[in-house]
Amino acid sequence: MKALCLTHPEMTKEFLLAIAEKIPGAWVGIRIAGYLLMLSGWKSTQVAELFGLSRLAVVKWIRKANRDGLVAVEDFPRCGRPAKVGREVLADLDRVLSRSPREVGINRARWDGVMVVEYLKRYHQVTIHVRHAQRLLKKLGYSLRQPIYRYVQASEERVKSFRRALKKTPAVDAE
Repeated sequence: MKALCLTHPEMTKEFLLAIAEKIPGAWVGIRIAGYLLMLSGWKSTQVAELFGLSRLAVVKWIRKANRDGLVAVEDFPRCGRPAKVGREVLADLDRVLSRSPREVGINRARWDGVMVVEYLKRYHQVTIHVRHAQRLLKKLGYSLRQPIYRYVQASEERVKSFRRALKKTPAVDAE
């Protein structure tokens, strides 16, 4: 008799972890599963690899559990200002960046930090700085491959005509 296997294409580790990001409290369940795996003999590196985390994150889980006990399982409120660009906006931005800016109504050929700022302001009413938009582009895996602006060089003929038209200013006598 064959063992049961998951065969649906959507049932992947990446999709499941993405759902855990959306559902409030889902990471508590993942943390409990991680603790259970470690209690059954798994190493922190194996747990980190399974859940797509860094080994340091799992080590922090272990240290907190050793220090605080069962309280370490619970999620705690985060301090600081909430992010302007939430998960939904970031997911939409990732979807939009795979298309041309012209397809979303921005009259430019390529995406850059300025265009991301414009898109977020126009379609999501989110105002951020260009540098933050550049960091978002990098976070989403995009990079600027070639410079957008090119400076037109002066032609030799135009340089000569400019020099001919250029006249020296007369010297002013200092009396």
